[in-house]
Amino acid sequence: MPLILHLHPLSSYCWKALIALYEAGAPFEARRVDLGEAASRDAFLALWPIGKMPVLEDRARGRVTPETSIIIEYLDRWYPGEAPMLPAEPEAQLEARLWDRLYDTYVHLPTQKAVAGVLTGDPTLASQAEARSRQELAIAYGLIEKALEGRAWAAGEAFTIADCAAAPALFYARTIAPFPPEAKRLAAYFERLVERPSFARVLDEARPWFSMFPLKERLEARFEGGA
Repeated sequence: MPLILHLHPLSSYCWKALIALYEAGAPFEARRVDLGEAASRDAFLALWPIGKMPVLEDRARGRVTPETSIIIEYLDRWYPGEAPMLPAEPEAQLEARLWDRLYDTYVHLPTQKAVAGVLTGDPTLASQAEARSRQELAIAYGLIEKALEGRAWAAGEAFTIADCAAAPALFYARTIAPFPPEAKRLAAYFERLVERPSFARVLDEARPWFSMFPLKERLEARFEGGA
């Protein structure tokens, strides 16, 4: 199989790339990287010395592509699905790119900081990190709620790269800062994401690994148990 996605099944950024692959319908191998195991780690670092996941390896074209947004653009160019993840129309494309970056920077990143605080094992540091992340996520939620007025998806009426970023970011962000009651458009949007076949598949495949998530007790039963 020419396409290999090197990933970890709990990584939100790996989910972002997986959603795009499932949307495109491109055949690929999902190859799990275990950075705690010497052979797996060494093989991955030989492929991509930075050591960040995911990485898309295209053996047919002799290309190794890191960074989720670039992976999605690469798929759009060489392995496109029925609908592009980057709209052709310039303004629509700019909007999709914008929200891709906003979700990565202001939802993904604060969530990661909070989880990193938990992983320190220091309750004080964890509490401080979560408090800061909650503040940042509250601002992001407000921006998203306003932007979703009159929209089905993150950047408009079409599912795009922005939604690939939004789905995993919001899934994990809710374990740090649940959506406020007044964010009705955001909550409805999240439900549309969960029902999207590409993201539903990603969640189903990740369920066996949820017990490893540092805040697993905050996962909803419908996700954790597969109900």
